Amino acid sequence: MAHASAGAPLPTGNRYVSVLKLALPTVIAMVSQSAVNEIDIIFFRHLPGTEATNGQAMLLPALLIVWLFGGSLGAVSVGTQALTARRYAEKNYEAAGAVLANAAWFTLVAGVIFTCLGELLLPLLVAKKSTNPEMAQLMTDYSRWRIFGVISMACTMAIKAFFDGIGRTYVHFISAIVMNVFNVLFCWMFIFGHLGAPRMGAPGAGVAAFLATWIGLFIMVGFAWGVRHDFKPLRWAHISGSLIWSMLKLSLPAAIAIVVMASGFNWFQGAAQHLDQLAKNKDASTTAVNAAAMTAVIGVLKLTLTACIGFGTATATFVSQSLGRKQPEEASRYGWASVRLGIVIFGLIGLCEGLFFTEHIVAFVCAEDVRTTAMLPMRMVGLITPAIAVALILSEALFGAGATKFVAAAQLLLVFLVLVPGAYIGAHYMGMVGIWVAASAYGAGAAITMSTKFARGAWKKIEL
Repeated sequence: MAHASAGAPLPTGNRYVSVLKLALPTVIAMVSQSAVNEIDIIFFRHLPGTEATNGQAMLLPALLIVWLFGGSLGAVSVGTQALTARRYAEKNYEAAGAVLANAAWFTLVAGVIFTCLGELLLPLLVAKKSTNPEMAQLMTDYSRWRIFGVISMACTMAIKAFFDGIGRTYVHFISAIVMNVFNVLFCWMFIFGHLGAPRMGAPGAGVAAFLATWIGLFIMVGFAWGVRHDFKPLRWAHISGSLIWSMLKLSLPAAIAIVVMASGFNWFQGAAQHLDQLAKNKDASTTAVNAAAMTAVIGVLKLTLTACIGFGTATATFVSQSLGRKQPEEASRYGWASVRLGIVIFGLIGLCEGLFFTEHIVAFVCAEDVRTTAMLPMRMVGLITPAIAVALILSEALFGAGATKFVAAAQLLLVFLVLVPGAYIGAHYMGMVGIWVAASAYGAGAAITMSTKFARGAWKKIEL
């Protein structure tokens, strides 16, 4: 029998207030965690000469390599959160703890395998992403340290999903804030060689992220230890092949969606590299301004994407818990309430990014020779932000309901039928603007697709 402190499923009330209360810690935490990557862009800007441009240009493809392994493994959080929220809503707290036990065990073992695989494939992946020897070396050195953090990344996401499922979103909030503070300190030390640390340049940011993510994991483990009496996650008898398979059936489509998006954005970013190569063919002294601008703009966009996913994560908790209480219509109402909030909040953010503060943002994140190239794409990002918010919030809501196969299939079609070919066609005819026209079409298509699926309501009948 669980202790009384385990609590009961989240109460219903004003849906907008409930979503905001649950979402805000998640949004802040996830944006802070994403800032582990974006801080790198700011620090690289202060490196001398081409070291700054090459550092910014290599960052996005390097992160895509890391997410190919860490992000796909971390997708186990989708199944973890959905199953935890259902069991929690049913007041079966020990079963919820069993989900945590299996998720943590799986990510630990699989993390070792994924780390070894990432190290083995890293030279091949880097060779496919850059023909510039200097940039390729930076990418290799940076990515190697980040791949060493795959275990901490995946385990953190699994534990976070458990606490999100029971409505304790403040747990990851605390972990992420502490982790990000240490990341800033370590970046300053290892990139520039302060406090006795070696000056490593751009690869020093990889060391900083590696250390910071492990600090974040230790904090999450501490919180998990604190609920050992209520949820009993430490019982070896809870380790179950059938439960792991149940999580994987929900999570594998999400992992496929992450791989699809990572691959798609790799090709998408490659369109900017193609423009740089064409320019270099005409003038050998030309630097990789398009790739650097793409990295900077996507870096800002990723913060918005992460915040949208944070809102969606809270929505997924409400959807899963409502379905666990056999209240599918309540689940639907929470979904649409979150979408309305998302349109208002992220619409305002989009106006700030694309209209009011565009020049200031570009000046802050871009090296001086990149700013002109990044200006119009940043404005376009602001315009498509509300559509992106709708797409991501409802994608997470469908994940929470268990409709993971649909989301994965939709992403596969949108990425490889709209985003990738559109980027290369657009680059050919309109340069960087054409690339972001394709991104806008992708965002609008995703919003329409996810809204249609959620409105039809077939997800309400999925049993977990």
